[in-house]
Order: sequence, then C-alpha cells, then structure tokens
Amino acid sequence: MTVLDTPADAPPRPYQSYVYAYPHKTAYGRLRPRPALRDLWAGEPKDSLALYLHIPFCEVRCGFCNLFTRIGAPEGLVAGYLDALERQAAAVRDALGDGTAPRFTAAAFGGGTPTFLEPAELERLFDIAEHRMGADLRAVPLSVEASPATATADRLAVLAARGTTRLSLGVQTFDAAEARAAVRPKQQRSEVEAALGRIREAGFPVLNIDLIYGIDGQTERSWRSSLDAALAWRPEELYLYPLYVRPLTGLHRLDSTLTEAGWDEQRLRLYRAGRDLLLGSGYEQVSMRMFRRRGGPHPGADAGPGTGAGAGAGADHACQTDGMIGLGCGARSYTAALHYSFDYAVGPGEVRAIIDDYVARPAADFGHADFGRAIGGGEARRRHLLQSLLQAQGMPVADYTARFGRRPEDDFGPELALFGARGWLDAAAGPDLLRLSPEGLAHSDAVGPELFSPAVRAAMAAYDAK
Repeated sequence: MTVLDTPADAPPRPYQSYVYAYPHKTAYGRLRPRPALRDLWAGEPKDSLALYLHIPFCEVRCGFCNLFTRIGAPEGLVAGYLDALERQAAAVRDALGDGTAPRFTAAAFGGGTPTFLEPAELERLFDIAEHRMGADLRAVPLSVEASPATATADRLAVLAARGTTRLSLGVQTFDAAEARAAVRPKQQRSEVEAALGRIREAGFPVLNIDLIYGIDGQTERSWRSSLDAALAWRPEELYLYPLYVRPLTGLHRLDSTLTEAGWDEQRLRLYRAGRDLLLGSGYEQVSMRMFRRRGGPHPGADAGPGTGAGAGAGADHACQTDGMIGLGCGARSYTAALHYSFDYAVGPGEVRAIIDDYVARPAADFGHADFGRAIGGGEARRRHLLQSLLQAQGMPVADYTARFGRRPEDDFGPELALFGARGWLDAAAGPDLLRLSPEGLAHSDAVGPELFSPAVRAAMAAYDAK
C-alpha cells in the first residue's frame, strides 16, 4: 500500500489506497517485549465485541489479490490450521478473563475463502467460534465470504443451518475475457450463475455480490452488463471495488504500468456509471463501495470500515469504539490502546512460512501479541473521524465531541478546510454533521489517506513488502 502526498493546490489522484482499517497492517511493528493478552484486555469493555475468524486458503489467487492467503493446502494442513485456531481461541478466551463473559455482537468468517473448507471442516469452524469463544452465532449478524467454485450445496447447507445471515460472493465480473484479464482464468459465467442460484435456494437473508471496475479492456458497456447480471439476482447488497495493482500481486508481475491518469479517469467514469445505475435501481449508497437494496432485509447495520465483519456488523457494534477479536494468522484484533496481529505478507513464500509457523505454535504462545501499533489519543481521533466520514451518512459532530471533548475542526481544521475547498464536503449538511458530498464519496480513497498521521505515513513508507 502506498500513500501518495499531493500538493494542496494540485488535483489529487482519486485512487491512492483503500482504507478498510486504520492504521493499516503495514504500519505495525514487532512488539518487544510481547504484551500478554490478559494484560491488554484487562479493563477493556467486552459487552460489544466483533469476532473475526480468518481462513488463509483459496482455490486460486486472483491477479489483483493482496490478501493474506495461499493457493490450496497440502494434505493435513487444513486440519492442522483448525487445530491451531482452536488452541488460539482457548488462549484468547482465557485472556478475556474469568469475570463476565464477553458479549459478541458481530461475527464474520473471511480470508482467503472460508468455503475452501469442506463441510465437516466448516462445522468445526463454527464449533470453535461458539464453544471455544462463546459467540452465539444464531443471535448476531454473521457474514461469510465465498467464491463461485466453492459455493457448493453441501457447504451452503452448513452455513445456513449454523446461522449465517450474510453470504458475500466474490464474482468481480460476469465477463469471461475480463476474468482472464484479472488473472481469474477458470471463472465462467455459467459457474457464477449456478452458484448464485444455490445461494438463493439456501435462503440467506442477505446476498452480497462483489464486482470490480477498472479491469484492463473493460468498457462502460461490459461494466453495465456485469451490473445488470448482478441486479438480475436482486442482491440485498452490492460492493463496487476499484481495481488496484499492488506490489507482489499477479497483476503487478504482469503489468506494473497501470498508474496513468487515464486509468484514474476510467475508474472514476465506471464508478459513476455504476453508482448512478444502482441509485436508480432501488439501492441506497452506504459508502463509496457499498450499496444496499432499499426495503431489503438487513440483519445488522453497517458498522463502517475495518470491523472485519463488513456489512454483517451488528447494529449495536460501533467500529469507532468497540473492540474486535481476530482469530487466525491473517486476522487483527483491536483494543482501545493497541491494534495487533501476526506478521503480514503478500508473497506466496512468505505467506506459507507464516501459516506454517502459526500451525506449529503451542497453546502457550497464543497468549501474547506479536505485531501491532499503539493507538494513542491522536490516532484514536483520526480513526474515529476517518471511519465515520467515509460512510455516506457522515459523522454527527456531537458524537466526536462527546468522546473527545473537542470539535473535529479543533483537531483537523486544515484537513477539513482542504476537503471543503475541493468540494468533498456536503455544505448542506449543516454545522452539526460532517458528511462527504457525492464527489467526496467518489474520492474516498483520497480522503482517507489525507487523514493518516505523519507517523503512520512514515511507518507505511518504511515497510518492506514481502
């Protein structure tokens, strides 16, 4: 991930970085000495936690993917990974204390591709979340990610029976040529349509379809065709993602030149076309990426970027203030004072090494945090503003003032003045609400990086991609 500094008087590049969490893991560092989880969570509120379980396996790695995942798993690795996940869950639950049991109000299984697991392995994954962590997955919004090839009837039956409320399918495109251009060569439209049919038959309350714009060779006509194909299924949610070409991904190895202004213009043009089509088709905009069908079932309110639970986050979970427990070697956890995780990598060899280390860990070694970044008062204010402002509904100034005892312009006057000068703030929102304008939402991937602290920028710039 790269944060590009732009002079205040120059038009900023609209696509700088997707801010799904702040600070990003590339700003984390090795923690020495390693803090004990019991100490980190002592005194932390535990009445509204998010729970995220990470599965780092996929059947294929898409060309644009920089997630922490590996292709396939040799015999015994999935079982070994679930064994380690269970050991970690036991250690984390113990660290949360012997007093009042933690209350989970949001849950998600992500990756990778959780549905890479076989049905019996999925059952075990649910058991770990419920029996080891104490999460009542039938009582909270639960989001699970899937791919068309792994959305099989037997896997979907497990997910539905165990309380999954939201199934997110990574389609990206319905066009076979575009799928090949995105290094997703095996995906066929017939397979995607069949998977969507099985998902609808399984009866999940919320179907989300992920689509990507900005693929090489994509036109407004082909983009409209994918949007129409998705809309035919009347999904409760649609996520529209701009394509990024990041270091160490398949597309970066094939073509690292897609950084010209013309590509920015193409992505903005396709974004606006998709946004306008969805707004005219009965959808409301929740963020730059997320669109929700009006009148559809929504078991949980969107809690904003970085929850790990995506749109499955519970209505009483707030990503700005509530903690998160992440299990798995690609997951992160949040306390008020520290965000922490395991090591982070994108390159296949490094990812495999981190997974192997995770699988070999004894139970006692899961009681400490390895990598992370301290969240002081200044970073907490930045995170609160960033994760609120990037939502279409905006941020009530009173929420910020109640938490920090100051108005947001007291802390971020220059940044907010710059956003206003660029037309990114909604002047009609009034003095009590900070809200992005439609053009501001379109430039969310430039708004977010403007709010990064100098220290986080420096740490991200110093990160050695691996």
